Amino acid sequence: MDAKKIQKIVVLGTGGTIAGTAASASDHTGYTAGQLGVQHLLHAVPGLSDALQGDALVCEQLAQLDSKDMDHATWQALAQRCTHWLAQSDVGGIVITHGTDTLEETAWFLQQVLDSPKPVVLTCAMRPASALTPDGPQNLLDAMAVVRDPMAHGVLAVCAGRIHSARDVQKVHPYRLDAFSSGDAGPLGWVEQGQVRWAYPCQSAEQHPHAQRALNQSAAGWPWVAVLLSHAGADARQVSALVAAGVKGLVVAGTGNGTVHHHLLNALAQAQTQGMAVRLTTRCAEGQLVGQPAALQTAPGGLNACKARVSLMLDLMG
Repeated sequence: MDAKKIQKIVVLGTGGTIAGTAASASDHTGYTAGQLGVQHLLHAVPGLSDALQGDALVCEQLAQLDSKDMDHATWQALAQRCTHWLAQSDVGGIVITHGTDTLEETAWFLQQVLDSPKPVVLTCAMRPASALTPDGPQNLLDAMAVVRDPMAHGVLAVCAGRIHSARDVQKVHPYRLDAFSSGDAGPLGWVEQGQVRWAYPCQSAEQHPHAQRALNQSAAGWPWVAVLLSHAGADARQVSALVAAGVKGLVVAGTGNGTVHHHLLNALAQAQTQGMAVRLTTRCAEGQLVGQPAALQTAPGGLNACKARVSLMLDLMG
């Protein structure tokens, strides 16, 4: 299918490894992220003008972060700029350059707060721009193919030739180029020689009821939600410490089918009884909870702990 004809694609830069540099072209780990501007990254993509087929690019450098340091204020600014550009009739979609470490969280946040059928495509790199063979240029080229495809909509992630949904995408490897997976859901599709091949249609997600509060309320005032992990010898004192410190919500990643160490479970159940918002998910990389495995409210189906934290934070904005 021919790519849709649009006038503008907006590219928002946030830093990350894709914009990182190292002292040596052979160094893929000892680099500094977020050193190059998004315009510089685009200039390094061979064949970009041919792939755009006459469409114009509008670039904004929104942040220059190592994505391990991603924060709520940057999320809010990113969502606000996406909202602005998606409302423009001559803009067909948005590409966001992002670090890999928290890409899945940013993708899910944007999926929850944006309200547009136009595609927003996050892309990244596992090697810095200074590497002998960086992967960023190909990922950017693939992202352009996806954002121009008529079947693309909602928030997507593109890396190593695969297209992932915001709900399912997870970083599963610390080093290899194909570091992302959609678990047992599988990728939505692939980019092959500049052509998009879909396995499944993009699913529309409803905007969260509190999306406008996330866009307009000071990010400093967003509810504090913490993530806990159930494990052998789990200590219940971490729950009481967090409650005493003012946490507003707790997400616990249980073992297996949502099982939780009895010390931790008792403390969480007590906190829930006293009004604390608690959500349960699994620390397993694939699948989702089946049945009601514990006396805790489960997170929305299929969300990992970090994405469940985003959803609970938005829930608590009400």
